[in-house]
Amino acid sequence: MNILVLNGPNLNMLGIREPEIYGDRNYAALVQFVQDAAQELGCQVDIRQSNHEGVLVDWIQEAYGRFDGIVINPAAYTHTSVAILDALKAVALPAVEVHLSDVDSREPFRHISYAGMACKKTFKGLGFQGYKEALKFLLEL
Repeated sequence: MNILVLNGPNLNMLGIREPEIYGDRNYAALVQFVQDAAQELGCQVDIRQSNHEGVLVDWIQEAYGRFDGIVINPAAYTHTSVAILDALKAVALPAVEVHLSDVDSREPFRHISYAGMACKKTFKGLGFQGYKEALKFLLEL
């Protein structure tokens, strides 16, 4: 199985940005964790990060016919981006949403997930492990 793993804005700042919420491991550690999880689970991953909504939309659209599923952490775009929702719906690939923190225990505006409306499942508050759970979920579909 070939899975596209997308990370949204500010995830490149892991380890620097609010370590009390997101932990002290950096983005390179997240990438390594996902690569190791994919190898362990026997799937292929293409891991990307962008701070730009349109780039994420382009990558979702490019996934059509190239990938078997999408793992997405839309970050702040979770709560604002109908464009990402529409792109996920358009390609109709099985998608799983991931959040490092438990967004439901944070500010009320973080309780709404547009991207999640097009996802089969959401893993939140599990830190890096949420990505592994998302990969497992896609493999079990």
